Amino acid sequence: MKRLLTAIVLLASLSSAVAKEYTLSTPNTTIILSAEEGKQLYFRYYGAKATAADVRAAGRMLKYDAYPAFGTRCDAPYASLVKQHDGDNATKFVVDKVEQSSGNPVSTLSFWLKDVAHPNLVVKVNYKAYDDCDVVKINTEYFNNSKKPIVLQKYMSAVLPIQSDNCVLMQLEGNTKNENNEVVMPLPVGTYNISTTTASRVAQYFNASFMLGLDGKLEEQSGSVIAGTLVWMGNTHFEFYNTPVSRVPTLFMGGINPAASDYTLAGGKSLTTPEMVFTYSSNGKGDATRSLHRWARKHQLLDGTKQREILLNSWEGVHFDISETSMVDMTRDFAALGGEMFVVDDGWFGDKYPRNNGTTSLGDWMIAPKKLPNGIRPLIDLAHNNGMKFGIWIEPEMVNTPSELYEKHPDWVLRHPDFEPTYGRGKTQLILDLTNPEVQDHVFKVVDDLLTAYPDIYYIKWDNNMSMHNAHSQYLPNELQSNLYVDYTLALEKVLKRIRAKYPDVVIQLCASGGGRLNYGFMPYFQEMWTSDQTDAYHRVLIQWGAMNFYPSNMLAAHVGSAYSKYTQRLIPIKYRFDVASMCRLGMEMVPAKLNDAEREYAKRAIAEYKVIRPIVQQGDLYRLVSPYEGKRDFTSLMYVNEAKDKAVLFAYRHFFMHDMSNIVIHLQGLNPDAKYRIREVAPEVAGKPVAISGKVVSGKFLMSEGIVIPELVKGYTKNAPLGDVRAGNDCRSVILELTEVK
Repeated sequence: MKRLLTAIVLLASLSSAVAKEYTLSTPNTTIILSAEEGKQLYFRYYGAKATAADVRAAGRMLKYDAYPAFGTRCDAPYASLVKQHDGDNATKFVVDKVEQSSGNPVSTLSFWLKDVAHPNLVVKVNYKAYDDCDVVKINTEYFNNSKKPIVLQKYMSAVLPIQSDNCVLMQLEGNTKNENNEVVMPLPVGTYNISTTTASRVAQYFNASFMLGLDGKLEEQSGSVIAGTLVWMGNTHFEFYNTPVSRVPTLFMGGINPAASDYTLAGGKSLTTPEMVFTYSSNGKGDATRSLHRWARKHQLLDGTKQREILLNSWEGVHFDISETSMVDMTRDFAALGGEMFVVDDGWFGDKYPRNNGTTSLGDWMIAPKKLPNGIRPLIDLAHNNGMKFGIWIEPEMVNTPSELYEKHPDWVLRHPDFEPTYGRGKTQLILDLTNPEVQDHVFKVVDDLLTAYPDIYYIKWDNNMSMHNAHSQYLPNELQSNLYVDYTLALEKVLKRIRAKYPDVVIQLCASGGGRLNYGFMPYFQEMWTSDQTDAYHRVLIQWGAMNFYPSNMLAAHVGSAYSKYTQRLIPIKYRFDVASMCRLGMEMVPAKLNDAEREYAKRAIAEYKVIRPIVQQGDLYRLVSPYEGKRDFTSLMYVNEAKDKAVLFAYRHFFMHDMSNIVIHLQGLNPDAKYRIREVAPEVAGKPVAISGKVVSGKFLMSEGIVIPELVKGYTKNAPLGDVRAGNDCRSVILELTEVK
């Protein structure tokens, strides 16, 4: 049941000459600021839960400008740069008033700041804290109270001073099919930036998330850690300032990337910046991750507490070669394996320009009559008759130049009229200009027409396969072209809100050439996100491990592909592939008919077993045990524990075999030390022949302090291996163990 929000709003009096301290707390953290009318707003503390008296007595009270503006100091970064209509850009913010509200689950502090030199400029800095998660949010609102426009040249969401000069930074980097790699390094001296400029595929290279270890280390179970992520679907900018100067702490600033984004704010208008989400942990990055996951599932991710279905997606099986026969066969075969949903991917649409490859048809969302002569109704009915749900792929923000839509509306795309545009996929793809209200209506209509004609479509895969290469709107006037990056993002959000207002229950997956849109800003509108196009299961371990630093497992789609990966040339056994996909939302991406008898039997067992462990995997707390990024990189282990701590699921993977490998001791986490747990192997390689530890009962205390050994994981494969091919990749081994408390 949703808890009722009760809010008491207080306007604080600042008439006294003494600054007042304001405190917000979560269950385990506290943030403190001080404010005095006519003076600067100061940030004082963010860390473990404490009273202001204790923080002061311990010498941990900072005093740094909570929202520094250009024009007052030149020896430190600024969060705000505003150009007035007369060209003046020097600003000094002072406190005008404070608003404070107490609520369930959110309490808020809002500080109204006015510019001493320009009364027309007002900035409201908002701090929010949750009483059920260790999460705080910070953002700003800009108000132009004059009749003339002003230009926002830098307008950060959040400033976070940090009392540490020995920080270790972790960020996620990568590219298509190699997303979300952990990169850990000491925070460089000086200024270090993490910025994205791809606009539509905002997470293609860098993710808008970070962790900072404040004690010269970044460890799983110990040390002070701050984690942050930006709730924004567009270009992002993180700025870290690390200096040995004692009066200037380590600074973090985050928000919309100001590059090529001078934002003209008309008279009487306002702009709300996206929220930065932070969590603080005194017990390592594991706690930080679990805090973000809990908050995301409870408060940010659409249907975050609901169970996700096991699906088969057609793409890797047939690519564009969609036909009624192939779709019927895949539906029936997947149903026989215990599947719960079938999804028709790219290639089902286009009349004048049939979608036979990636060069045509985007924008023409009518069923291709030669491919599906009876439409998709028979496929929907077939799925339902086999006890499954039905889904379909779209890419509504895009168009191909060979399309009926482009022939009718060439002015709807982003491109400069005076030179040839840069094309995306198929060398014909362009992005529709969402700043144009007619385009917004079109994108909404794509979804609306589909769901009006087929209201029993349960699932939509929403793709995006092009970054914003042509940053010119044919709709916006030239003087507002620098608004494009921001206005496109705001327009996309507007369309998504419109879709969700009419279709709140349809499940929509967000894809962008893989994980190119993995971002908290999309969570209120999409139940899940595609993690990567990478089909190599070992490679997926690295990608999924990186993503799960910030993103919960139930929103990360992970599919079992064919044994052979076209991207890495490896052949990997079916058990390992299933076990890797089972750490997130399980699905399949192949032609089931191509499985041999042994593989088919195993797939059926693995799907049935995933249904048993699914509630723990999708809603449990994540504990990372052995990282694939550390040590010999030949072994990985993680686990999930439910809230009651009476159920857990352990995943262990050996990625490659070395002669005479040593047994690996796995120390479990998160269990009840006073409980005893029965161990059961989930979907063993050979039915009825689990690993030796299966069936044993062990105390939670021993499992955590002394750990377990699974000798079967370090043994090599033989030529008589029952599943898979004895070639490269066949030395991958894995085990899933279910732990159940013995009452």
